[in-house]
Amino acid sequence: MKHRFGLVPFFALVLVIASACAAQATAGVPHVPTDDEVNAVAKQLYCPVCENIPLDVCPTQACSQWRDLIRQKLSEGWGADQIKQYFVAQYGDRVLATPPARGLNWLVYIFPPLAILAGAYILFRAFKAWMRPLPPVNLEDANSAADDEYIARLEDELSKR
Repeated sequence: MKHRFGLVPFFALVLVIASACAAQATAGVPHVPTDDEVNAVAKQLYCPVCENIPLDVCPTQACSQWRDLIRQKLSEGWGADQIKQYFVAQYGDRVLATPPARGLNWLVYIFPPLAILAGAYILFRAFKAWMRPLPPVNLEDANSAADDEYIARLEDELSKR
């Protein structure tokens, strides 16, 4: 019995050394980003050369090089926000899929909800007006139209022919 318990510290020491060696072996290997990780960042950026084409689907050689640059930055440990700021510093705010809410760009965030609310208000008023019953037609008013000066002149002109 004493013999078995003497091996427990030995196996614990071997286990600790093996896990330390495994951790050291993986620490030396740089992280290689997958295509999904690269595309997750590239989807948030637009091609600086092509108009309105996301960087993850743009077929140009320049976009392929920019995706490789994103892969390199990810392998160096950069985050998605850092990479986006790098591209903004290089090419301006137009490369961002979602423009920042500053300057005139804030209108992009304010105008659509206001337009929807205004349209809903106009439709509400129109439906309310359409559902209102029409006032009853008074036949006496129709007869008084015959006394109108313009109708009399029209009838006079028509009778001359």
